Amino acid sequence: MTKPTLAIIGGTGEEGSGLALRWAAEGYSVLIGSRSRERADAAAAELRSMLPPELPARISGDSNAGAANAADVIVLSVPYSSQTGILEQIRAGCQGKTVVSVVVPLKPPRVSRVWRPPGGSAAEEAQLLLGEEARVVAAFQNISATHLKELEHAVDCDILVTGDNGAAKQTAIELARAAGMRGIDAGPLSNSSVSEGLTAVLIGINIRNEVNGSGIRITGV
Repeated sequence: MTKPTLAIIGGTGEEGSGLALRWAAEGYSVLIGSRSRERADAAAAELRSMLPPELPARISGDSNAGAANAADVIVLSVPYSSQTGILEQIRAGCQGKTVVSVVVPLKPPRVSRVWRPPGGSAAEEAQLLLGEEARVVAAFQNISATHLKELEHAVDCDILVTGDNGAAKQTAIELARAAGMRGIDAGPLSNSSVSEGLTAVLIGINIRNEVNGSGIRITGV
């Protein structure tokens, strides 16, 4: 089966670029989106250099809008404060496609305290802004970026996937598997407020235990 082309909007950041590298290593074609085409090209070149030499280099850079237009699946990995402006840039390119939101609404300076935005969650606000033709799911909020670019490192965390479209959730679950993790269907998009909030909880756990990569596991499944 042909793998979909992925656009990582915010792919110059730590988590977005780490996921991009893992997906490229599994044979996905990846477009790194950024407000700056030059920055996107530089990030893509750096990621290509990190792939094993025997693998084809399926990573390239583009503007946010260009990446979204060209991709089959869009992964949104940007700060919550930038979400609205970036979604306005890529709205046209998201229509009829799955949009995987990795966005977490954190409110500095107390980022270890759960804060819910006015729309309930970042993912719900994204769905409202993009309209019903975009299939928004929330996933990957609870993983640490610390070891994502170490392709041999096993990420000890399950991925909670929430959304209102079953096929879109299956796409995110398959992306989790390709990145070396287990995706768990965690219900409708309204549940994304819980998975997003868990990030603040994990930040607090990291601080109190002086670690970098705490995660979650779902037992009994």
